[in-house]
Amino acid sequence: MNTDARTIVVTGANKGIGFEVARQLATLKHNVVLGARDSAKGREAVDRLEGEGLDVHFLLMDVTDEASIKQAAHQVSVQFGKLDVLINNAAVLLREDQSLSEGTAEVIHKTMRTNVFGAVQMVRHFLPLISDGGRIINTSSAGGSMTDPVGGWSPVYCVSKSSLNAITRHLAYELSSRNISVNAYCPGWVKTDMGGESAPRSVAQGADTAVWLATAEMKETGKFFRDRKIIPW
Repeated sequence: MNTDARTIVVTGANKGIGFEVARQLATLKHNVVLGARDSAKGREAVDRLEGEGLDVHFLLMDVTDEASIKQAAHQVSVQFGKLDVLINNAAVLLREDQSLSEGTAEVIHKTMRTNVFGAVQMVRHFLPLISDGGRIINTSSAGGSMTDPVGGWSPVYCVSKSSLNAITRHLAYELSSRNISVNAYCPGWVKTDMGGESAPRSVAQGADTAVWLATAEMKETGKFFRDRKIIPW
């Protein structure tokens, strides 16, 4: 463990953008905790990064299960004693997510439980570990922007990201007295299992802003970023 580095938890990090965020942060020699809900897949991801000569720690955690989150927070407390950065990356985009007016309640509940309530529960249980001056970063989407044109794809997912953006702003206000910055970012349309092969951006491009928000010197809070620039909500 690098005692001079920041301790950073990344949820949903066994693949895709979360995995690349973990890789880039580990390359910068931070103490990266890779969260995943599937033990085998999570440990496989850690093995891949260790095979690249990177030091990453595995954390079994399901953001839809409060008991799992509590246990994960306890593990981080015992192993590291504190947390400098929490990156809420875990999310789902369901194939059945086609319509708000005609879709099933199950699609709404599952999406919101992971993408919205999961992030809130993570903050609630990990906040006692976050140092004053620490950071919370939420992986959002331009699909959640109420400024850009609305509609055309995965409406429940987009609504969940609008909610996550609102949560970002309220948490930024609530935690300002502790100088804990809370920001959201849009990785763009990225080549992942979620984004598909036709996406124009690489995972490295998608992860870049999260890594920058976690490591750069800044005073911004309650903002929405893409490509290291503030974008409309």
